[in-house]
Amino acid sequence: MDILNRLCKWRNYYASWQIGRYAKGEREYDAIADHRELTILMRAEVSALCGLMIEKGVFTADEFITQLEAESIHLMEMYMHNHPGVYATDLGLELTEEAPEFLKGDVSDGK
Repeated sequence: MDILNRLCKWRNYYASWQIGRYAKGEREYDAIADHRELTILMRAEVSALCGLMIEKGVFTADEFITQLEAESIHLMEMYMHNHPGVYATDLGLELTEEAPEFLKGDVSDGK
């Protein structure tokens, strides 16, 4: 599966983009590159599975979007439950008085 190998070459670009230029073999860089590779592969796999399931009539694209929205709400609720004082808005993360002190810097990414 040469195409997956080629796709995963992006791991190094994204690792460098995230933490700056590090040499391969440095633990922090390698850990981030490994995580990026897994994320890239999972995205391709989930897209392939969903495409096939929609094509085969297992579910429709609209049903998938509805379920994806429901799962996203559920996951955000779990995050807020596990991390009191932190919640997401359309502008980024917001903190309340309950938020841990180590977060009370700049955690909003504006995305």
